[in-house]
Amino acid sequence: MTPNVPDLWLASFPWPAVETHKHVRGRLGVISGPAGRTGAARLAARAGLRVGAGVVRLLCPPDAVSVLAVTMEAVMVDAFESPAALHRLAAPLDAAVIGPAAGVDEATVEALDVLAQSGAALVVDADALTVFQDRPAALFAHLDRDDVLTPHEGEFARLFPGLLASGRETAAAAAAVQAGATVVLKGPATIVVAPDGRMAVNANGSPWLATAGTGDVLAGLIGGLLAQRMSSYEAACCAVWIHAEMAARHGPGLIAEDLPDLLPALLGELWRIRPGPPS
Repeated sequence: MTPNVPDLWLASFPWPAVETHKHVRGRLGVISGPAGRTGAARLAARAGLRVGAGVVRLLCPPDAVSVLAVTMEAVMVDAFESPAALHRLAAPLDAAVIGPAAGVDEATVEALDVLAQSGAALVVDADALTVFQDRPAALFAHLDRDDVLTPHEGEFARLFPGLLASGRETAAAAAAVQAGATVVLKGPATIVVAPDGRMAVNANGSPWLATAGTGDVLAGLIGGLLAQRMSSYEAACCAVWIHAEMAARHGPGLIAEDLPDLLPALLGELWRIRPGPPS
């Protein structure tokens, strides 16, 4: 077991170079739910943009466009009415987040299938986990080692029945092998495990994260780092640490909307302590 601290992933953080432009920094897509359920996707998209993804798009049902278009600025909004339309929108993506308020229905299953075919690295969260609770093998068939699952213990137990009886660390390690993807088992001491057995346990967990929407922000942070081609295990470790650190620094009164705006100051500190170029 390795403690999740910046030394584990800071050397791999995707800082932009002088010649970098937005397309080099990666393209992230976030699937939104319908008009009345867009908030979670907006949180994820804003987090992905703040952590450095060059282009972020919210991909949504047509009825959500009018809601999203007036609430987003640098994040682009694209509607899709069919799997074929989503396939066209997903083709350029480097990473995609699916699940935050997406809906526990077949539309989410179809969207995940399309995204898996696109080649984008996936962050599978929330509704996109729950919808597969009676057919986890169907989810795992869509995944590869570049993808990340982000369950809390309830979602984990539905996808991996019985594993938690062996303890969180053993369960998370077994789940990563079974899914063939990185698993982030959320909790007071969040565990990140890669399919090859690498494991990191977070020690800076914060009780101020116990409020609606914070998990959506975490999914967006991971997605934004994946879009910049950080490896899935390191991206997950980095995002989990940053997420908890921001919450601890804010303290009482934290709501999910606060988190993305806390990121620039923290990233500035990490920039100043980043490892230098080889001598």
